[in-house]
Amino acid sequence: MTDQQPVLQGELRTNEPLSSHTSWRVGGPAKQFYRPFDQADLARFLQQLPADEPLLWLGLGSNLLVRDKGFDGTVISTSGTLKAMQFDGNLLHAEAGVYCSRIAKQAARQGLQGAAFMSGIPGTLGGALAMNAGAHGSETWQFVTSVTTVNRHGELMQRPAEAFDTAYRHVKLPEGEWFVSATLRFSPGDKQVESNLIKQLLRKRNSSQPANQPCAGSVFRNPPGDFAGRLIESADLKGVRIGGASVSEKHANFIVNDGSAMAADVEALILKVQQQVEAKHGVLLTPEVHIVGEQA
Repeated sequence: MTDQQPVLQGELRTNEPLSSHTSWRVGGPAKQFYRPFDQADLARFLQQLPADEPLLWLGLGSNLLVRDKGFDGTVISTSGTLKAMQFDGNLLHAEAGVYCSRIAKQAARQGLQGAAFMSGIPGTLGGALAMNAGAHGSETWQFVTSVTTVNRHGELMQRPAEAFDTAYRHVKLPEGEWFVSATLRFSPGDKQVESNLIKQLLRKRNSSQPANQPCAGSVFRNPPGDFAGRLIESADLKGVRIGGASVSEKHANFIVNDGSAMAADVEALILKVQQQVEAKHGVLLTPEVHIVGEQA
């Protein structure tokens, strides 16, 4: 009698173009692309993968540059799945695929304050946890009380927030573990005040950031005591172009795709911005964007 592999309920694709799943709309194919049905299905899928299989976790595909040769491994997509969320008083239990903007809106409707900043984060909770995403003076991890992670063997583990070292746009996660859900604590507030704040923040975002062109959010981290956008603009880089990629005229810390860019154009422009800002200001900007895949 032979052991049978458990049946998977998710969606598995091969040679899936990642340009369809990233907000820059660039990137080559993934060898495998899996969208799990739920946490249990995700655990079963991971248990069946080879131990050395390269893994890439993908939410809305912001804050990510996939090179043109693609990703020679397995992409696990949480967009459109792992989206359960439930409020318990001032606590929110949410899975990694929940959109940050949804958290902000639902928290406001529950009469909770603190989550409004998430309305401007163009990603999922999983990505926000992984990079301690923030905006308007707030960061994700200041609200986290506990998380659930999964490892390469499909084992789910609960950990308190105190178990993690977090900093500006950085979270130290045990190697071979990924976030699948979290509990966040917000404060009691006023529904109307919070809803109005969300509208105000979104208006500010839309007026100051490129909203109608493919981009990945902020490209560089702000250096201590300064702003990456200010340094880039003062280095006369607004509008500078390589191929179909250009530094946004609206906000210098954004690189936009005119529809014809390759990932190589974006990466070359990132390097050019770094070099020119360092030459003018003596500051080496650190990319906030994660770059994955093999060089062409």
